[in-house]
Parts: sequence; structure tokens; C-alpha cells
Amino acid sequence: MADSVFYDLADTPEEAANLTARGMLMIAIEQRIREEGWSQTEAAARLHLTQPRVSDLLNGKINKFSLDALANMLAPVGLAIDVRHIERSRSRAVKKGRSVAADRSPGATARKRKSLSAH
Repeated sequence: MADSVFYDLADTPEEAANLTARGMLMIAIEQRIREEGWSQTEAAARLHLTQPRVSDLLNGKINKFSLDALANMLAPVGLAIDVRHIERSRSRAVKKGRSVAADRSPGATARKRKSLSAH
């Protein structure tokens, strides 16, 4: 998880961790839906969502899903979370510390957020 691109894009390590976790859960849920061969309508029924919401999920619209909402989707598709300790490289932590301090302008934050929502 420490090698996620979100650590370069997010304003804080906490935001990066949240985005990384959300991205990983979205990918896992999407893979499970595709493995089972469910249509968006069938996936929506299993997940207790609307079909457009499933479409957002399958199209990677990460900004439309909270970590909590994604965690609630795991059991209906037969998945569970496995949490483990990771080592974070010092060089990345130092680099992030400098880049955050160097550009905290509102414009830089807006560009980062726009970049995240485009995916």
C-alpha cells in the first residue's frame, strides 16, 4: 500500500491511505463482479445499490464512494478485508514531507483533486 500513487498526489499520508484503501476495495469488488459474470443489474441487486451506482463503481469513480460504503459491499460479493503491517520506505516519507511543504497553495490542491477525480 505504501507504493500507491496516491502518496504522491494526496495532501496528507492519511488521505493517501484512505484513497489507496478505497481504490484497492473498488478493484477487488469489480474483479469479483466480473469473475461471477454478473450484469450491472444483478450486481446492483446483490449489493443493494442502483445500477448507475454499480456503473460508477465499475468505472473507478473513487470520489463517489466512502471507505465505509465499500467495506459494506465486501460481504455480499464474498470478500473480506485482510489487514497487515507494511514497511514504508524512508525516502518516500522524506520526499512527501518536502513536496507537501513546498506546494500547499490552493491551486496545487485543486489540481491534485482534479487529477484524482479524472480517474
